Amino acid sequence: MQPEKCHPLLPLLAETSTLYPMLNHVVVNPDRFKVQILYTQIDRRQDNMVEFTHYQFGLDESRYFYPASTVKLPVSLLALQWLEQQNLPGITRDTIMLSDSNRAAQTTALADVTAEHKLPSVGHYIKKILLVSDNDAYNRLYELLGQDYINSQLKHKGLTNTVINHRLSLPLAEEEQRQYNPVRFVDADNRTVLSLPARNSVKRYVNQPAPLLGKAHIANGELVPEPMDFSQKNRFSIVDYNGVLKRIFFPQVFSAEQQFNISQQNRDFIMRYMGLVPSANRYPNYDVNEFPDNYAKFLLVGGQAEPIPGHFKIFDKTGWAYGHAIDGAYIVDTEHNVEFLLVAVIYANENDTLNDDNYQLDEIAKPFMRQLGQLIYQHELQRQRSIAPDLSDLNK
Repeated sequence: MQPEKCHPLLPLLAETSTLYPMLNHVVVNPDRFKVQILYTQIDRRQDNMVEFTHYQFGLDESRYFYPASTVKLPVSLLALQWLEQQNLPGITRDTIMLSDSNRAAQTTALADVTAEHKLPSVGHYIKKILLVSDNDAYNRLYELLGQDYINSQLKHKGLTNTVINHRLSLPLAEEEQRQYNPVRFVDADNRTVLSLPARNSVKRYVNQPAPLLGKAHIANGELVPEPMDFSQKNRFSIVDYNGVLKRIFFPQVFSAEQQFNISQQNRDFIMRYMGLVPSANRYPNYDVNEFPDNYAKFLLVGGQAEPIPGHFKIFDKTGWAYGHAIDGAYIVDTEHNVEFLLVAVIYANENDTLNDDNYQLDEIAKPFMRQLGQLIYQHELQRQRSIAPDLSDLNK
């Protein structure tokens, strides 16, 4: 499935040979890099609604890629939605959330030294996810919600080419991925506000037919000269990613059933931390040398040494694993009234061997993402709009 009015992006990409050499290198080798791009122009109307015009390169919703940490964005939104659905006065994103364990494969989370009061919460986990793509933070939200809630809710919202079925950086058996920790929400006096028992999913959420990637892979420290099976891995398509971004920044174009049902306060919270750089936050606090401003921002600024100019707002969520690099962003220039959506994936794995940690993230993927963002941004600077967007609320 592709968005309506999806036009070819190739004519614009064809102009990249001299100004954007890495972008050109990737575009002329589409089979090698398995690149998919979806660029969305945004035009404002008098009634405060928006119109989208889509341009694509290599977009193929049937072609699987590993989405890595990008799945953390819809799970974060669903965690906020779930909290609001509980309709309990003592449950907010700042309520203390304690994860217990009832299986050998599970771990507890009863404290968080990066939080202001040294205790975890849904809101603090989301900050860590959006600032530096923290895996444990995502895992705790995954364990809170479970596969059934996550996948049924996404499908109900019309995001039908997404499957979320595992924790990250925890190579557990498929059955263990369907087992979820007991969770307690407690108040400041350690009184339980809400308690969830250990739960599990009976239904298996898998990719069919099984996606097979690479010519070889490493398993248990040994080279296996066969493709790697991704049937039990997460899936998050380019079109669905574009749809999640639209539901965050332009919820008014969707029916109530297709929106993430969260308050404007929680929506503002998500947008703030999608756009924030790690060094600008206090709890959690991150060293700029370890986590530079563009640590988790690839499009437009990936791999560059210079600070991000203050008038650029890049609201995004990146992911990188198994040779794939993905970024999806709502990019805004408040000085020149420019706004657009851009989602892209590239496979930078020269030896086509998976799980060997020999990928070209810095050499190929980040320069590609940076130059792609720059090309689209320069195009947007020149594009005529009948109504200039009011982006002043984003310049905070």
